[in-house]
Amino acid sequence: MEKRYLTPKEVAQATIKSGIAKANLKLCHMLILGIFAGMFIAFGAYGDIVIMQTLKNIDVGLMKFFGALVFPIGLMLVVMAGAELFTGNNLMTLAFMDKKITLKQLMTNWIVVYIGNFIGSLFLVFVLFKANLFSESATTLSVNIAKAKISLPFGVLFLRAILCNIIVVLAVWMATAAQDIVSKIFACWFPIMLFVLSGYEHSVANMFFIPMGKALGLSVSWIDIFTVNLIPVTLGNIVGGGLIVPIAYYICYVKNNKEKVKNI
Repeated sequence: MEKRYLTPKEVAQATIKSGIAKANLKLCHMLILGIFAGMFIAFGAYGDIVIMQTLKNIDVGLMKFFGALVFPIGLMLVVMAGAELFTGNNLMTLAFMDKKITLKQLMTNWIVVYIGNFIGSLFLVFVLFKANLFSESATTLSVNIAKAKISLPFGVLFLRAILCNIIVVLAVWMATAAQDIVSKIFACWFPIMLFVLSGYEHSVANMFFIPMGKALGLSVSWIDIFTVNLIPVTLGNIVGGGLIVPIAYYICYVKNNKEKVKNI
């Protein structure tokens, strides 16, 4: 019988191999694939806005739910079409802890991919704005989303970002376990839907939401976009997806296995 999924131990090894491959990408490839990932997440974010604007006057719960149903398309594109997403790449710390990549390789990937994600997000902001694809209700909603995100205190953003990337990297983890495209879709869909519905904070999504609000009329400086939102959210994402999940799984599925081998 054909095996349809990987066990957690097998996923850990696959994630380590993926981290090695990501660390050894050419810088230009990291940047290009990072730009694509920024665009992919922005596609999902825009779809989220389009659906929510039609439901906001009916029921807030339904508005959030249907918006959350669309947003995961971004991660599906990243995982299955192929791109480099900063938050997903936080799992590379598993390869670092296993001494398969260096700290320099890890940080280089994160920095280059982060920059690429930002460029891709801004590119889609520019194109959507110039294409005049925002109705009055969508414009109002987009501005309100951005305003809400820059109004939250550092600690709240940081904690919401931790919770967000715990779920995001678990979605990537499950998508790695899945061995067919339908399973990968569902592995991405439900966890990402949960984080959006819960109101957690994702740094790459915010690279689209806040600049889009700014383009549509919100008065906010680029300095504030980074210092008030993106920095605390990025740090929280790293803690959730780059420390909590990888450390736990390294201890349970990688280090523990090595100790058993030594004992044998």
